[in-house]
Amino acid sequence: MRNILVKGVAAGAIALLSLTACASERSQTPAGDTGASAGATGAAQGFAADSLIGVALPSKTSENWVLAGDLFTNGLKEAGFTSDVQYAGSSTTVADQQAQISAMVTKGAKVIVIGATDAAQLSTQAEAAKAAGATVIAYDRLIKNTDAVDYYIAYDNFKVGQLQGQALLDGMKAKKADGPYTIELFSGSSDDNNSAVFFDGAMDVLKPKIDDGTVVVGSGQTDVKQTATDGWKAENAQRRMDSLLTSTYGSKALDGVLSPNDTLARAIITSVKGAGKDLPVVTGQDSEVESVKSIVAGEQYSTINKDTRELVKQTIQMAKDLQAGKQPQVNDTKSYNNGVKVVPSYLLEPLIVTKENVVEAYANDPKLAPLTKE
Repeated sequence: MRNILVKGVAAGAIALLSLTACASERSQTPAGDTGASAGATGAAQGFAADSLIGVALPSKTSENWVLAGDLFTNGLKEAGFTSDVQYAGSSTTVADQQAQISAMVTKGAKVIVIGATDAAQLSTQAEAAKAAGATVIAYDRLIKNTDAVDYYIAYDNFKVGQLQGQALLDGMKAKKADGPYTIELFSGSSDDNNSAVFFDGAMDVLKPKIDDGTVVVGSGQTDVKQTATDGWKAENAQRRMDSLLTSTYGSKALDGVLSPNDTLARAIITSVKGAGKDLPVVTGQDSEVESVKSIVAGEQYSTINKDTRELVKQTIQMAKDLQAGKQPQVNDTKSYNNGVKVVPSYLLEPLIVTKENVVEAYANDPKLAPLTKE
């Protein structure tokens, strides 16, 4: 997940944001400004340098959540803070995370960073944190339906979806010059607010091709609810892919699959292999080790590089600014509406990775760079 920051997010996103479907967390108002702190609210009046910073993360469902926890623990310590980094114990319930955030409030955390397990069920805890004087930062997933969220920090997730949709089209065209192309669509867990954002971004690219007949969804399942993968679990994606192959692809070729992340992409590929079918073009996200290997091997077509190191680094910088009594930097104050307010946001730029640019994309990543050498 590469560290291309979005100083220029406005230039690339203005024309796109107004196209976003209502299911998305994005506002219907176009984004635009990249001011250092324009429109930001909730800056603390400063606090002790060794104050407690709470970080509430979802379950360890992907490599990047595991990495984020380690980076927060080490980075906050290096910055001089006392840290409390917690993971929810289950991907299917928000109760653990609700309790963890409440405990952080009781302990007197000055900043609480929340990677939401369920974005729609944390408003009470966010409001309690705000009432206690803490600043609430939504990390990666926007918390819905509360004015207690002060900042949102993430990669530009609508653009992630657009990149995935375009990669799917590019990959299929590279294998077969002319359509029509038959595809299937997968989306993430319905309790993750980002799932609809990724899907909407992808459909912004794919729907015109579906409408003109260039792309055909073989199963006819084109709604985000029909395509959802409960808990982001690989076994759920594999089970659905097995069913689709049995019901729709007895003798029909499958050209491509929109997968929202790498874990699901590998499950989809496993299903296709098990059915003895030719591998379709399969997208992904998160730059997981096994998927980078798969891309190098020519199986998974693409992933999205969203460097967790950069996201955590910028989040810790927000905490440092708040500790010093400064407004944290944001670069978007118009796009991310949580149902109650437009949350001042800092967005980083995602990067599409295929076999063509895999070496360049991970050249500075000590874990992934060695994997790109065939």
